[in-house]
Amino acid sequence: MASTSFPSAPETSDSATPERTADLAANLAEIRERVNAASLSRKEEQVSLLVAVSKYKPAADVQVCYEQGQFDFGENYVQELVDKAKKLPQDIRWHFIGTLQSNKAKLLASIPNLYSMQTLASPKTADALNNALPEARLGRPLNVLLQVNTSGEASKAGLSPLSGSDPDDASSELVSLAKHVITRCPRLRLQGLMTIGSLAESLSGAEENVEAAMLRNTRDRLEQQLRDAFPDHNSKTGSSMWGDKGRLLLSMGMSSDFEAALRTGSDIVRIGTSIFGERHRKGET
Repeated sequence: MASTSFPSAPETSDSATPERTADLAANLAEIRERVNAASLSRKEEQVSLLVAVSKYKPAADVQVCYEQGQFDFGENYVQELVDKAKKLPQDIRWHFIGTLQSNKAKLLASIPNLYSMQTLASPKTADALNNALPEARLGRPLNVLLQVNTSGEASKAGLSPLSGSDPDDASSELVSLAKHVITRCPRLRLQGLMTIGSLAESLSGAEENVEAAMLRNTRDRLEQQLRDAFPDHNSKTGSSMWGDKGRLLLSMGMSSDFEAALRTGSDIVRIGTSIFGERHRKGET
């Protein structure tokens, strides 16, 4: 499949005002400081990735943050992501963090600098995305994260977490999807797990947020299943079939809870409102 030809330089027709530019630069600097501070409190040596979520915000806002050295941006809607990607620098790393319908896979796959899809929850969507990606992705696979519903809320998407009460993790939908991506989707690379949890409601003191612990436990159990299933995997040399040097990354934490998420083991945080301000749909004031 031929990919859409995107311009190599920005084509934004509007620029942010000096006041807006100053506000965005200040907000981004503050969030970076808070991310770094929360990351330093962890025992593990891990790099934290900040994804600036620009949903409903103009391309000019993204351009301002890009010029401040921010390269990772997240979008919830395929068409909005396509429109922005056409206008903005091609070295931006786009993260899709919304629900993907299979019939939109081809449109999403047309974005040359799409870096990750964080909400994968079915083999059907995995196949649609893998088949829609150009052959060039065989050497540069698209990162995917499997969405886990840690809250158990029907309104939230995602697969059920792995539980210590289930003696056979291998039969779970989550493990089956992970193996499907690895064995049947050569243009995809399983990077980790993602959740939309309630970390803002973390308990105080020594008690830990249940959902954070649940996602970490699920990650650990899934990693063991994958090591058993793929013995050729070698995390020490980095020649792994999944994860980051044999470790599945965790994406959890947003504007209201990212510091708690980082302290409890998140690798990726998705922050929108604290950087860009409140969101309004087109036509809303």
